[in-house]
Amino acid sequence: MLEIGQKAPNFTLQDSRGNSISLSDFLGKRVVVYFYPKDNTPGCTRQACAFAGAYDEFKARDIVVIGISKDSVASHLKFAEKYSLPFILLSDPDLEVIKAYGVWQEKKLYGKVSFGVVRSSFVIDREGNISHIMPRVKPDTNATDILSVLE
Repeated sequence: MLEIGQKAPNFTLQDSRGNSISLSDFLGKRVVVYFYPKDNTPGCTRQACAFAGAYDEFKARDIVVIGISKDSVASHLKFAEKYSLPFILLSDPDLEVIKAYGVWQEKKLYGKVSFGVVRSSFVIDREGNISHIMPRVKPDTNATDILSVLE
């Protein structure tokens, strides 16, 4: 499990336009990396729209917002366009980054056990270290909760 103060695992994934984006591209800036289960589902849509609604405040604080799920680049593009999402969405179909951050976990729903992405957020400082970990976040308040922590 990742811990506060630890170097954030670096990654390179494709964004919604097929460009390669690395966490190390943002050294010198604070970065919010949030993991979510699936594009265009009710909770994930509310979470993404909450980040979009707070995006100007993140931008004013020079904070980069990155959402990561296992959905495809094409799915991310449709999701971003449909909801006018102004931040980066990255595709992790092989679960490499999702597993590196420890958010691929056992989930139980109606007595059925499966594995999936547990909605979680990480704040990474200007030096690339984890400054905050928010496990099992609520989709509607995740963005504002992060802004509150960073005041």
